[in-house]
Amino acid sequence: MKILITGNLGYVGPGLVRAFHHHDPDSKICGFDIGYFARQLTTTSISPDALLHAQYYGDVRDFPQQILSGVDVVVSLAAISNDPIGNKYEIPTMQVNYEANIRIAELAKQMGVRRFVFASSCSVYGAAEDAPRKEDSSLNPLTAYAKSKINSEQALQSLASPEFQVTCLRFATACGMSERLRLDLVLNDFVAGAMSAGLIDILSDGTPWRPLIHVLDMARAIVWASARSDDQGGHFLTINTGSNIWNYQVKDLAFAVKEVMPQVQVRINENAAPDKRSYRVDFDLFERLAPHHQPQYTLENTISHLKQGLESIHFNDSSFREGELMRLNVIRALRNSQTIDTGLRLTI
Repeated sequence: MKILITGNLGYVGPGLVRAFHHHDPDSKICGFDIGYFARQLTTTSISPDALLHAQYYGDVRDFPQQILSGVDVVVSLAAISNDPIGNKYEIPTMQVNYEANIRIAELAKQMGVRRFVFASSCSVYGAAEDAPRKEDSSLNPLTAYAKSKINSEQALQSLASPEFQVTCLRFATACGMSERLRLDLVLNDFVAGAMSAGLIDILSDGTPWRPLIHVLDMARAIVWASARSDDQGGHFLTINTGSNIWNYQVKDLAFAVKEVMPQVQVRINENAAPDKRSYRVDFDLFERLAPHHQPQYTLENTISHLKQGLESIHFNDSSFREGELMRLNVIRALRNSQTIDTGLRLTI
């Protein structure tokens, strides 16, 4: 089997490449990435890209069709990946996350690719304070990032056919250790703050709900989606991807970190304005369709795994929110060096 992963040189890619390799050691795994975050390695082991059959570099907005020759599965991870970047760069976010994504899907279908797996997001539910959101619940995307995901889902549905199976995985908020770690994710931020400053500073009042999923459990779900039969959801499937027991209020995440590191202080901003991004998600469909690919990590061992990973790279940066493990800071540095332009295109 030949697999192409767009956006493989990011947070999810390293674990996904390894998961595909373990699932089928004979598979050919290729990557396509612009390389914004390629050098942000957080590992003491070999490069996580060593298992790749080939690595292609480029902008998904200029994707070369010939790379799809002989490919069986395309996994679409490439995206402007969080709300701060998406809010600052709304036009590139829509170009990369939606327009380029659909063009690649169209090319894939033309080239005889059989399966397309799209990394969508539970953020499409936005503000949903009542019951946990199901796949057919109303949507309320509040950010450019969330809107780009919905646009992609809708366009992909029109491309799906018995010969071109599409799976849209609406992932919970990612967390956990990776060889290309991000610290601009809520649980990862809390662990980093606890380790570097002995303080977890919650900027909200701590009450918003978030569903979470370990980055390696995301990889597990993508492997399932890349091989599922049409009996497991049909030739087009949008599915909430995570676990019902991983719906937490933000303050619960902070105190879970304190359980692992009891000396840590938790500070909550009781006077903060309400955070509109609050939602719980129902993952029953994923549990039913993918019983052998359910999340394996618990909140406690995810925190411990993060702590161990950060210790292994001697992390002790109390100013980490100004550092290169925050995606917006990397983009800002690339802009300042004129490596990329205002449209986030390479200038070199």
